[in-house]
Amino acid sequence: MTRQLFVTTALPYANGKFHIGHIMEYIQADIWVRFQRMRGHQVHFVGADDAHGAPIMIAAEKAGKTPQQFVADIAAGRKEYLDGFHISFDNWHSTDGVENHELAQDIYRGLRDNGLIEVRAIEQFFDPDKGMFLPDRFIKGECPKCGAKDQYGDSCESCGAVYAPTELKNPYSALSGATPVLKTSDHYFFRLSDPRCVEFLQNWTTEPGKLQPEVLNKIKEWFTKDEEGQGGLGDWDISRDAPYFGIEIPDAPGKFFYVWLDAPIGYLASLKNWFDKGGPAAKYGDTRSFAEFMASPDIEQYHFIGKDITYFHTLFWPATLHFSGRRTPTNVFVHGFMTVNNGEKMSKSRGTGLDPLKYLSLGMNPEWLRYYIAAKLNSHVEDVDFNRDDFTARVNADLIGKYVNIASRAAGFIAKRFGGRLSADVGVEGRVLLDTLRAHRDTVTGLYEAREFGKVLREIMALADRVNEYVDQNKPWEIAKQAGQDAVLQDVCTVCIEAFRLLTIYLKPVLPALAAQVEAFLQVEPLDFHATERALGAHVIGSYQHLMQRVDPKLLEELFAAPEPEKLIPGGEELAPEIKIDDFTKVDLRIAKIVKAETVDGSTKLLRLTLDVGEGRTRNVFSGIAGAYKPEDLTGKLTVMVANLAPRKMKFGVSEGMVLAASHADEKANPGVFVLEPFPGAQPGMRVR
Repeated sequence: MTRQLFVTTALPYANGKFHIGHIMEYIQADIWVRFQRMRGHQVHFVGADDAHGAPIMIAAEKAGKTPQQFVADIAAGRKEYLDGFHISFDNWHSTDGVENHELAQDIYRGLRDNGLIEVRAIEQFFDPDKGMFLPDRFIKGECPKCGAKDQYGDSCESCGAVYAPTELKNPYSALSGATPVLKTSDHYFFRLSDPRCVEFLQNWTTEPGKLQPEVLNKIKEWFTKDEEGQGGLGDWDISRDAPYFGIEIPDAPGKFFYVWLDAPIGYLASLKNWFDKGGPAAKYGDTRSFAEFMASPDIEQYHFIGKDITYFHTLFWPATLHFSGRRTPTNVFVHGFMTVNNGEKMSKSRGTGLDPLKYLSLGMNPEWLRYYIAAKLNSHVEDVDFNRDDFTARVNADLIGKYVNIASRAAGFIAKRFGGRLSADVGVEGRVLLDTLRAHRDTVTGLYEAREFGKVLREIMALADRVNEYVDQNKPWEIAKQAGQDAVLQDVCTVCIEAFRLLTIYLKPVLPALAAQVEAFLQVEPLDFHATERALGAHVIGSYQHLMQRVDPKLLEELFAAPEPEKLIPGGEELAPEIKIDDFTKVDLRIAKIVKAETVDGSTKLLRLTLDVGEGRTRNVFSGIAGAYKPEDLTGKLTVMVANLAPRKMKFGVSEGMVLAASHADEKANPGVFVLEPFPGAQPGMRVR
């Protein structure tokens, strides 16, 4: 039976480029989607930019653009990532599309007509400096549950608690730093605490196989009330006040949907856009409308998301759909984050960030990363750790050493000795091996279906080991030296090529580009899982070309190299090039007492300073500070000097060091020179470290 699947990934917020977490999620979903397509199923894989909200509006204003243009510019850069890592979305849209405006308003009307929308006057934080109500993500403070600092106004990244912004302790505006004030405003709430919603969600979330066990355990916490009746599902504020970039609430001037209401609806909007422009008709001959498709009882709806947005997708989203009269998700697949080197959070500044575009720009094979991520993924909510040595070993030893080399060890003999023609049949030993590989098809497909990608690849590599054992036992390179053994050689090499083809079928969801190269080499139609049922027979293959390079560890060093420090502009002057601690310790900075200061005849810029540096003698130093200080202002003061600077012979005498002073690079625009002066208690001769 042909399944009909509607698959999405979480919508990236349209205020920045994709990061490696996005790419990991897209690769996970893409592997599953490609697997389903190889099984002959009809899949609609769609995504979109999450385009609304105050952060977009504020960022656009800073950039001097309209929100629409700002979002469009961000969206223009998406293709480079998606194509680069072979992500096969059918459609990519925007939540600011007309489809989303219409669907969001229709869904809202359905909730309202169902008695689940309530208007309440609430106190809301207002930034007095910016003159606007603050969105949740622009209010920060201490979590009311665990006390973690610098948490956003809607949820805690430390303990996972969800709360109202007014519950934050010591709140402040992330826009201006000002302490926000409370103002009253009418807001629209989705009554998630309504007994109907609670009952529906308790039933929906506990359907067998609906959600991962660890997700269900977390959800149970959100349903639970304490002894005082506190906790449980709370009503959801779905409105925001103007000015706001978003979708207007029907019959509510100056009110807009909170971005988290309309963002998931963007899944449906992208699918509708895909249907409206004829994508399914061209791809599958499916001429149904979007409404007809969604009304079909056999549609399956799946969402791949990160664990940080579980609450929205397993409670708000299904309730929103159900009580507006729409289909609810078949399943929500939650994954963990991506870390590096045994759980360390990624950081570009520390050289632990994995920049997807940098990866591609270095010429690193995107399928190395697809393979490695797949090898780490399973059906649980576990973080995926990127380890450089492990990455190199898995690609070089497994992917190339075990899999790719099977073809390279046999293809040359087939081409040179047999004109590229495979044997019509092979010996008993070869048939047994190939039958063994075919017998594992159900295991492989079952693991793919369950999203146990790590187990899939371990299974496939175990099969590759069997093939390599066959090669080592039969030694085609030795057979080739023996007279009268051509038929045996052709059979052995044919078994290798057939085994390589079967392994390629199993790996194709993970390595689509490599599989396309193999299909061209074998001169066969695109491979699917049905192709395991038949052998190539006396088929002529093409000439073998090297399929994949090994990972060069130097590339990984370059990938994870910390970026050059950002060029800060203090007073219009760029920072000097980075130095090491050894460079700094070469400079001997000492506290010096200005025993005497005097003007220099013939110079309007210099003062002659007589300095006591604790040496039992004084030093003579010329300093270009005459325009900023009178001699009497400096006499008796302490300052800091470079004590080991080589003496410099000047027109007016020898200068035996340098006094430290601060100034702007452009002194005309920013006049002023400021001699450094240590705190009281410092003594001449003390070293500055």
